[in-house]
Amino acid sequence: MPGASGRTRTASAVPEAPPRRRRDAEATRARILKAAAVEFAQHGFAGGRGDRIAQRARSSERMVYYYFGSKDGLFRAVLEGAYASLRDAERAVQLDPDDPVRALEQFCRFVWRYYADHPGFISVLNTENLHRARHLRKSGRLDELVGPVVGLLSQLLADGQARGVFRRDVDPADLYVAIAGLGYFRLSNRHTLSAVLGRDMAEPEGLERYWVEAARMVSGYVRGDRDRL
Repeated sequence: MPGASGRTRTASAVPEAPPRRRRDAEATRARILKAAAVEFAQHGFAGGRGDRIAQRARSSERMVYYYFGSKDGLFRAVLEGAYASLRDAERAVQLDPDDPVRALEQFCRFVWRYYADHPGFISVLNTENLHRARHLRKSGRLDELVGPVVGLLSQLLADGQARGVFRRDVDPADLYVAIAGLGYFRLSNRHTLSAVLGRDMAEPEGLERYWVEAARMVSGYVRGDRDRL
């Protein structure tokens, strides 16, 4: 109703937090998430502890669960962040627009290098596989996080098919799994493979040689003239 001054009162609303307070809250949340990513990569889900996460994040355990609700919620946020970082990096990779074969090799090499440079990504994914993806299945962001990557590879394949250099019966999702597997398995199992085979599977020169041959395998699979390779 109009007040004595003649001005209309507006419905009361909860005042917004001052910008500095919002920035502080966002910074605290980001520190907690970063600390949790390290903790879960080192100790897995079962071994991850809120007090260590809080200490690393220069916060309190109460704030850890204030922002993420539970240990499950925190681990899901770590997984979503890991996939989002990979997605953003893949979107930014520069691929040869004029040579689909070269572009596919560049895509492969990027994915494999990313795995080598981000061992924490492999660790948290291994942990989630032990839990049969129960945290990821509760995420509402899977299409947003994974779909664009397969879409990028689909476009790359379509370009090569239009130029007559790639087979038309290659499934983009299957190809992505094959590319990921060629890089992921060697690194995720590097300790046991190194012990059994008697060589360091993460040694840079050995990785480089392997990536060259792995790229040839991928190219041979998708090329239209693969029977003549």
